[in-house]
Amino acid sequence: MSTDSALYDAVTHQIKNREAPICDRHHTVDPENLQTVRNQTLSVEKAQRMAEFFSLLGDANRLRLLSVLAKREQCVCDLAAILEMSESAVSHQLRSLRALRLVSYRKQGRKVYYRLLDRHVLDLYQAVAEHLDETDDSD
Repeated sequence: MSTDSALYDAVTHQIKNREAPICDRHHTVDPENLQTVRNQTLSVEKAQRMAEFFSLLGDANRLRLLSVLAKREQCVCDLAAILEMSESAVSHQLRSLRALRLVSYRKQGRKVYYRLLDRHVLDLYQAVAEHLDETDDSD
């Protein structure tokens, strides 16, 4: 049994038996706080989905696509020209973003227009961009 597992079992036993578990000799763990925070912690499944989401956003070309689409809807050929990428490369990246439900599309004749799927995507993009701008200002 690993040390972490043994510690978890001991703390769980103490909580169930209404004993105050001890972190170290000078600090007693608050069982109510422990249970409250544990109940508010991300589930393993949701944490995994979020990690996959952020992993797919960890691509510079996808972020550049989002930066353009944050301004307005664009067709694939215009996105390719703006970003100086091939239409095939743009389409490949857009498929990944569509799989994450970050963008949606509509067809008009032979052209396909992409846009951010909803306000959440735009808010996320803007929040990260603003955070990075703040960090640059503080250097």
